[in-house]
Amino acid sequence: MSLIIEKYKYEKLQRVEVNGKRRYAAPGGPPVASVTTILSGTKDMSHLIAWKKRVGEQKAQEIVTEAAGVGTRMHKYLEDYVDNGVWTESPGSNPYSKKAYRMAEVIRDEAMCHVDEIWGSEVPLYVPGIFAGTTDLVGQYKGEACIMDFKQTNKPKKPEWVEDYYLQMTAYALGHNEIHGTDIREGHIFMCSRGDDGVILGGETYQQFDLWPDEFDDWAQEWWKRCEQYYEKNG
Repeated sequence: MSLIIEKYKYEKLQRVEVNGKRRYAAPGGPPVASVTTILSGTKDMSHLIAWKKRVGEQKAQEIVTEAAGVGTRMHKYLEDYVDNGVWTESPGSNPYSKKAYRMAEVIRDEAMCHVDEIWGSEVPLYVPGIFAGTTDLVGQYKGEACIMDFKQTNKPKKPEWVEDYYLQMTAYALGHNEIHGTDIREGHIFMCSRGDDGVILGGETYQQFDLWPDEFDDWAQEWWKRCEQYYEKNG
């Protein structure tokens, strides 16, 4: 039985191509860039460029591809749990699936026990004519309405490295408030790192990054600046 309480009606958004760029066809305006596209198009990429030079382009691509695969598997276990209300019994024999399964278990045990209500999974959100995107969960965490996202990483993150996570949560909250008339000002990132051991089980680290209501307006101001910067550069 699904864990989702259908408090709001969430409708899927179509993706379209506009002048060679992928856009969301969000209602109420022209197609818009995604939240992640706006963030990646306006962030300082110097550290990423330096890392690619240090490890080499081929190795960097291998690391990114492998991490993305593990992250996709991890998300799938958690999404299936939310959609069906039953935890997947076994990840099978694939070592990457086993690792992703263990990471999903960590998030389930550390975070999901505090999620009181889930209103939607893979929820499409937008502000007409400006941005759109999809968040992993909308619901209540410890009694408060919020945006929630699952993240995986190869190694634990320092708070100063994850500014874009706060902006992402803020954007999704603004979208939900715009479409559904809510006043969500809180968000939570549930993250598990693989550790230095790659696919070997054990060594996972749980981290949580929290957006609190008293910080929301500052993050919202920064988010609107990033939107302006993006469209000034990309039209």
